[in-house]
Amino acid sequence: MNITDFSMNYFSLKGKNAVVTGGNTGLGQAFALALAKAGANICVPGLSEDGDSTKNLIENEKVRYRFMKIDITEPGAPARIIETCSKEFGSTDILVNNAGVCINKDFSEFGREEWDRMMHVNLTAAFELSHEAAKGMIPGRSGKIINICSLFSFLGGRLSPAYASAKHGLVGLTKACCDELGEYNIQVNGIAPGYYATELTTMTRSNPETNNRVLEHIPAGRWGETSDLMGTVVFLASKASDYVNGHILTVDGGYLVR
Repeated sequence: MNITDFSMNYFSLKGKNAVVTGGNTGLGQAFALALAKAGANICVPGLSEDGDSTKNLIENEKVRYRFMKIDITEPGAPARIIETCSKEFGSTDILVNNAGVCINKDFSEFGREEWDRMMHVNLTAAFELSHEAAKGMIPGRSGKIINICSLFSFLGGRLSPAYASAKHGLVGLTKACCDELGEYNIQVNGIAPGYYATELTTMTRSNPETNNRVLEHIPAGRWGETSDLMGTVVFLASKASDYVNGHILTVDGGYLVR
């Protein structure tokens, strides 16, 4: 490609079809909306419905939306999800493994029940969905898989050994899939969000001591907003990132450098 061929169309997702697990709540909703604003049709598998909220947000962008109420850890669920998206829209071009769960307990009280549930949702389901999506991406020699990792992909994780272990594992899965699928022009990358002003962090932000402890660790001097992640997911889902593969892109306001 000659440099004069580059244009902002490289960031367009018009005509693409994306699966965003857990894409109707929290950060997942921001990922889904960002992809829709770039032109992609959106399929969201998840456990909780949000009425027409996400549907309206997506369809206002003049793209198609499909919600599937499904437990991604059920046997056969990943295959049904990819099959549904491909039948509904014609293909599955983008997969965002966003769905996750975090159970907090002291290590001495953290048992196999909590461990198994979290590993299945946060890691095993991501592998199974990637495996199913790749079946269609390989013959088409095109595809984007984006795993939502965490700062705890690089750090320890007090109160939740399974969360840190699963997120470390997700980085390994990202690199392994890149190694396997790169020859088919499939890019597999991860996003590691930092500390964001979401419902999940309300308690931390409302306590002056814990709020300051976080802010003092962030060079940007503020909590992240969900909108801070939207450009990142569009970049990694688009042609603009075709030579970015096996990378974990931290979006943390500089948290990891301090």
